[in-house]
Amino acid sequence: MEQQDQSMKEEGRLTLVLALATLIAAFGSSFQYGYNVAAVNSPALLMQQFYNETYYSRTGEFIEDFPLTLLWSVTVSMFPFGGFIGSLLVGPLVNKFGRKGALLFNNIFSIVPAILMGCSKVAKSFELIIISRLLVGICAGLSSNVVPMYLGELAPKNLRGALGVVPQLFITVGILVAQIFGLRNLLANVDGWPILLGLTGVPAALQLLLLPFFPESPRYLLIQKKDEEAAKKALQRLRGWDSVDREVAEIRQEDEAEKAAGFISVLKLFRMRSLRWQLLSVIVLMAGQQLSGVNAIYYYADQIYLSAGVQEDHVQYVTAGTGAVNVVMTICAVFVVELLGRRLLLLLGFSICLTACCVLTAALALQDTVSWMPYVSIVCVIAYVIGHALGPSPIPALLITEIFLQSSRPSAFMVGGSVHWLSNFAVGLIFPFIQEGLGAYSFIVFAVICLLTTIYIFLIVPVAIVVVVGWHRWWPGKTSVGLGSTFCGYGMEIPPATS
Repeated sequence: MEQQDQSMKEEGRLTLVLALATLIAAFGSSFQYGYNVAAVNSPALLMQQFYNETYYSRTGEFIEDFPLTLLWSVTVSMFPFGGFIGSLLVGPLVNKFGRKGALLFNNIFSIVPAILMGCSKVAKSFELIIISRLLVGICAGLSSNVVPMYLGELAPKNLRGALGVVPQLFITVGILVAQIFGLRNLLANVDGWPILLGLTGVPAALQLLLLPFFPESPRYLLIQKKDEEAAKKALQRLRGWDSVDREVAEIRQEDEAEKAAGFISVLKLFRMRSLRWQLLSVIVLMAGQQLSGVNAIYYYADQIYLSAGVQEDHVQYVTAGTGAVNVVMTICAVFVVELLGRRLLLLLGFSICLTACCVLTAALALQDTVSWMPYVSIVCVIAYVIGHALGPSPIPALLITEIFLQSSRPSAFMVGGSVHWLSNFAVGLIFPFIQEGLGAYSFIVFAVICLLTTIYIFLIVPVAIVVVVGWHRWWPGKTSVGLGSTFCGYGMEIPPATS
């Protein structure tokens, strides 16, 4: 009994190798996602001025307001459109190169566009920026799916929740760093904005140098590469001890179940009744995550604060302060995700976002008649960021790792990533026109999405997540095979517990 208790303690240990692999993977990939979401926010007016001046130097005419707005919307939305393309590449790349190999290959889509964006002003070409936004979007689309998959397969069971939130933490850190570098007295000025955009290549270069020294996913090595020796060595480095036979046996159990089921493609995933509710839940959560308006906050934060009555000189500091709040709350999510559970954090997060959107709409509508309403608007934006950081941002990708088996996981990430980035693309492209057409009532659209997603989580998701993840935690040896396919909350059988 003491030996079993000791074994359980060892399984939950965060070793130096595991910690460093997590940090390097998240910093080199997830950080860039957040950085590129916010990097174009502060220098937006300067970049649009550059677009106008470049067009004038070519044609002798300036761009009219509507075409300029459309061109800028395309620039912003090329990033999530590239993310959609990247999400489609997840399955082929992780199966061909492995999880770590896919991350290393992905750095091409960061370093090349970083150079192009840094040279765009000298080259007098805004087309380079648009193309580069597409490429860094591909990078983000791949990393947003591969990093959670990689970390989920490196981590012991009782640390998967905490480590699964780390990518989202680095996304928020990337947003904050972009907001700090985007201060006008730093890089958001006439000379500095190309450097601001080009800095996204630095984390990629560091990852390219450091990640090769860390293990590949043991599950990938054993199940897909059929290299048991390499899988054992990877587990020994990650766990910090030599006795990894039990974990190898669990991975083999999963492999045996997958051989019976065969590889599950995206089309097969949609046709499988046993995975229907899991897949639908991932689609709803990913769509709700993006259509709830989170990137509207980051893409157009400065404009929102200006319309809320914040003085132009102070907007950049308020925006950076919001990013700092986002980082702090995501750090909190890392520590409470196992304590409070996935379902509660999702319900709490979407409910806060719903309330914030409703109050923000009223505050924006009344700001011209009530003197203190601009302050309410700022509080609502901060409250929204807090709510999203607690659940909607970090949890959906974590769930894909937990409720799908190795054979269906890449396809599930492709589906979830595609929904994520298409929704992101739609918000980035359409929100400026929604804001122009609906004015103060823009966020009612997002409030409706938050409400519908909250209802779905309350009615459909709860038992599934709580019971399946809980079963996996308490009977790890008995459910490593059946976790993805025996989704008991949706009426499917769970293998009986045996000693």
